[in-house]
Amino acid sequence: MLKKNTNTSTTFLLPFIIVMVLMFFWNMSRNINDVLIPHLKRACQLTDLQSSLVQSAFFGAYFLVALPSGWYIEKKGYRAGMVTGLLISAFGACIFYPAAATRYYPFFLAALFVMASGFALLEVTASPYITKLGDPLGASSRLSLSAAAGSIGATIAPYLASLMLLHKKDIPQETINSFSPVALQSFLSAEANLVKLPYFSLAGLFLIMALILIFVKLPVIKEEAVASEKKSFLHILTFRHTLFGVGAEFCYVGAEVGIVSFIIRYSRWLHLPGLTEQKAALFITGFMGLVLAGRLGGAYILQKVSPNIVLAFCSCGAFVMVSLAIFMHGYFSLFSLSFVGFFTSVIYPIIFSLSIKDLGGYTKTASSIFILGIVGGAIVPPIMGYISDVSGIKYAFVIPLICYVYLLYFALSGHKVKFIK
Repeated sequence: MLKKNTNTSTTFLLPFIIVMVLMFFWNMSRNINDVLIPHLKRACQLTDLQSSLVQSAFFGAYFLVALPSGWYIEKKGYRAGMVTGLLISAFGACIFYPAAATRYYPFFLAALFVMASGFALLEVTASPYITKLGDPLGASSRLSLSAAAGSIGATIAPYLASLMLLHKKDIPQETINSFSPVALQSFLSAEANLVKLPYFSLAGLFLIMALILIFVKLPVIKEEAVASEKKSFLHILTFRHTLFGVGAEFCYVGAEVGIVSFIIRYSRWLHLPGLTEQKAALFITGFMGLVLAGRLGGAYILQKVSPNIVLAFCSCGAFVMVSLAIFMHGYFSLFSLSFVGFFTSVIYPIIFSLSIKDLGGYTKTASSIFILGIVGGAIVPPIMGYISDVSGIKYAFVIPLICYVYLLYFALSGHKVKFIK
């Protein structure tokens, strides 16, 4: 039965599609944050630094949950990891209801933390699962294709979120400041309540996906049944390229999350006539749309060109786009930031596949270590927020430039498989 078909594309097709659907939903959920930041900034009356803690709570969960997630799937397997991740995410989405009712900012952060904990388990499970679904030489290509499915969700999310959370016409802070105490509380409560519908809808979607995974048969990946391959956890730290890969993941996620988190805020700073927050969210949609286009093309290119060469090119391209955004002005700056998405589109599948290369039985646990790097999304935005509050928002974009320099290093040297004695 399954044994006879283990290496056929038919056996792997259904689980591959299921994982792509999962990536669609959790990327859609993750990219609501980029619109949630300016929304909560207004609803809870926050500074740039305080509002950026949305990403800290979200991606901080990845850092804290990644290793336990690796241990969990090591014992329970891939299916259990995906089902548990979906249930945790659904619970986190439900917490938005009491958070909105109280309008207590730490409560929103707690809801994001719980939801992201489920996503961390999903990501630690799904990415290595995809690399095992077929020929190892096609791992980067499959990851890029599945990431493209996630990019569709990421592209749709900012637009839909802007319609539900932002206004067609911006409400100046001066107007809000002029409200009477009673009117102000009423306005802010109404703003906070806008999050209930989107997050309750997400909770329902996660529960449906969990039920599908429970009842659909998935192939058991060979390494799950090979006890002899189990190695010492600490031995993974001797893989130099894996450790550098964690740094690459930190820089990639930190730079991307930092850029999209501040696009709307940056557009407000530019004071361009007729450009409202809702319209500015389209630049985030453009960013994610270009990520999608790049990943669709990348799935083909990565079969023809060495992944590290593609990574070097993408790192340089992203550096140039952010530099243009810093030194230019007006809509050109915003379009430059959006175009960064094209160059970062295939970075994740490349650094992931390079980081876990030649690890054999270490693959699952190494995946959880790699995911630790996603804490960049928790650390880089607050640094940018602090710089924005103190020196101005343009200077905040110097931080992503530093990240892309490190990614270039990983592409040229850091990815090479070496052992630390």
